[in-house]
Amino acid sequence: MGQVVGFLAVVLVVIVGVHYYLWRRLIRGTTLPGRGRRLLTWGLVGLAGLLVVALIGTRVIPSEAGHTLAWPGYLWMAVMFYLAVILIALEIPRAIALGVLRRQERRQPSPVIAVPVAAGGAVATQDVEVVLNEGPVLPRLDRRLFLARTVATVAGVGAISTVGYGVRTAFGDPVIERVPVRIARLDPRMSGFRIAVVSDIHLGPLTGIKHTERIVRMINGLEADLVAIVGDLVDGTVAELGPIARPLQNLESRYGSYFVTGNHEYYTANGPQEWIDELNILGVRSLRNERVEIQHAGGTLDLAGVNDINGTPIDDGPNMADALSGRDTTRPVVLLSHQPVQVYDTAGYGVDLQLSGHTHGGQMVPFNLIVPLQQPIVQGLGVVDGTQVYVTRGAGFWGPPVRVGAPPEIALIELRT
Repeated sequence: MGQVVGFLAVVLVVIVGVHYYLWRRLIRGTTLPGRGRRLLTWGLVGLAGLLVVALIGTRVIPSEAGHTLAWPGYLWMAVMFYLAVILIALEIPRAIALGVLRRQERRQPSPVIAVPVAAGGAVATQDVEVVLNEGPVLPRLDRRLFLARTVATVAGVGAISTVGYGVRTAFGDPVIERVPVRIARLDPRMSGFRIAVVSDIHLGPLTGIKHTERIVRMINGLEADLVAIVGDLVDGTVAELGPIARPLQNLESRYGSYFVTGNHEYYTANGPQEWIDELNILGVRSLRNERVEIQHAGGTLDLAGVNDINGTPIDDGPNMADALSGRDTTRPVVLLSHQPVQVYDTAGYGVDLQLSGHTHGGQMVPFNLIVPLQQPIVQGLGVVDGTQVYVTRGAGFWGPPVRVGAPPEIALIELRT
């Protein structure tokens, strides 16, 4: 719970900072002081409030009302994010344009007015340079307003278009990624063994039962030998989401379905155990720092699974020794581990392939550029310290129902000698 509170505190600070930046660029910079600016400012404050409700309200109000309130807040989160990204990207062109305007203003001569002057009884005229506020200031203000409003329009259209595309992608069918993986120790008789891998389904406030049914239907269509659910299945309790998870009992494979916890299972109010019990009822076995032997066509491989790192504070974290020690090292081993970073703990255990999720592939570009700061692989197949790791983008989403540059995925891993 402490981790959740700390995370939310950081998020709230970021929200305030981003909204202040948006206010300066989209409201203060594009309007004149007055009633219009005040109304727009309060509108932005209201949108920020919706976002806070989405992040906190669904936990305080775990009901249909809380879930309904989450929709506008999470959508605004995505729009807010891309508004900020586009505006930041436009800062340099904006600064250059402002510099050009300033140079033009400095070059613009002040108006000269002929003023009558009495000289020896006669009236003459003298040219006097006068700076009039009503003269050069208004055109100057108009040009700057035009520039600010142009930048704001580009950012607005770009953000809304990007989020619209991202929503469509997030709620579309997951992409089937077919991935051949060569394992030296694999018994030739097991060559072609297929594992359907799905992660980060994130059953929660914004998903319905059709989301689960579609994933189950697509996995069953792969006719896999084994199904692996690699963490972050839910964002709520069994009481809230049990009916949405029920289609998982229809998963079909030759050797069954297996599950390991992700970080979000530890964020639920009642902890992961109730979901482990519920999945057992649904016919999905949880691997809790343990392994099972999978025998196929005369060959054998070890399937191991470890708990997520976030279980460590409650003495329920990963234990590689329990999962991997004492086995027959002539057999290959496939490890289910929610976070790719746990590959660094497998050294010395001879893991042939680790299957992970957690990253969502970045979910929303450019987050894919930030993920490598924490995880060794963002998506796809890679090698870390001699261990092959496949990281799926996940089949759901967290937070905004938006995916940009990282479509949802179900992977079909085919083991080959």
